[in-house]
Amino acid sequence: MIFRRATKNDVPFIIKMLANDKLGKLRENYQDPLPESYYAAFEIINSDPNQELMVVENENNPEILGTFQLTFIPYLSYQGKLRAQIENVFVREDLTGQGIGKKIFVWAIERAKGRNAHLLQLTSDKKRPSAIKFYEDLGFIASHEGMKLHFK
Repeated sequence: MIFRRATKNDVPFIIKMLANDKLGKLRENYQDPLPESYYAAFEIINSDPNQELMVVENENNPEILGTFQLTFIPYLSYQGKLRAQIENVFVREDLTGQGIGKKIFVWAIERAKGRNAHLLQLTSDKKRPSAIKFYEDLGFIASHEGMKLHFK
């Protein structure tokens, strides 16, 4: 598998994966052409050295298998160490259950360690019990209660 930074040309495929998800269907707006807001967000992410929007490809075929975003958060706690956060982990719907998600996390953990992050954190919607079990099986611990305040 090849892990590489996403390009602007990958944005439609990434959004299509997000929109095919049961929760993504409620919040994404996949259409052709994509709304400009997705490209504007990509440019912000792509220009920030603490953001890594990644795609995963098959070595023999440049077809995208999955995607995820790593964010490196500098902060003063833990003696000024970095915290890594992984979000929007998606494997193409027709490829789930083949170990791609686990390979994404193995890569992301090594990348976070390589950037000297002291931890890798994530959030998962409580409506995704199988995803939560998957993360627990990888060694993640539900150590905090997460909260969100959505704005309209």
